[in-house]
Amino acid sequence: MSSMDSSYAGAVALTSARAGFWRRFAAAFIDGILLGIVSFILQSILGNTGSGLTLLIGIAYYTYFHGSTGQTPGDAALSIRVVDKDGGGSIGYGRAFVRWLVSIVSGLVFLLGYLWMLWDGEKQTWHDKAANDVVVPTS
Repeated sequence: MSSMDSSYAGAVALTSARAGFWRRFAAAFIDGILLGIVSFILQSILGNTGSGLTLLIGIAYYTYFHGSTGQTPGDAALSIRVVDKDGGGSIGYGRAFVRWLVSIVSGLVFLLGYLWMLWDGEKQTWHDKAANDVVVPTS
C-alpha cells in the first residue's frame, strides 16, 4: 500500500471541514511541552551534546507521527489529523519530513507561514501547502 493510498483503515473522508487556528495551536503547544521535557532531560544529562540529539528527536517525532497516523500526541488530544489534501490518507514519511522542514521556514518569517492559514481558503499553512496536506477534525 503506498503512502498516497487513501483506502487504508486510517483514511479520513475529506469534507470542507478544516481544523481551526486555536485547535492547531493547542495541539502544537502540547507537542512542544512533550518535546521540551525530553529536551530538558537530555540536556541535563548530556549538556550541550543533548541539543543535537533533541533536534533529531524532534525531526523523528513529527516525521513519524505525521507520516504514519497523521497525528502527534498533541493532535490526537485535540482530535485533529494531517491528511493528504487529495485523498484523505496518510502523507507518508517523505512528505512528513518536507512538512517539518518547511515548518521551520514558516516560523522564521515572523510566523507568517503559520498565520497564513487565517486567510487561506483551505486553512493551509506554508508547510501544509509544501506537503499537499490539510489538517482536519477527526470528530
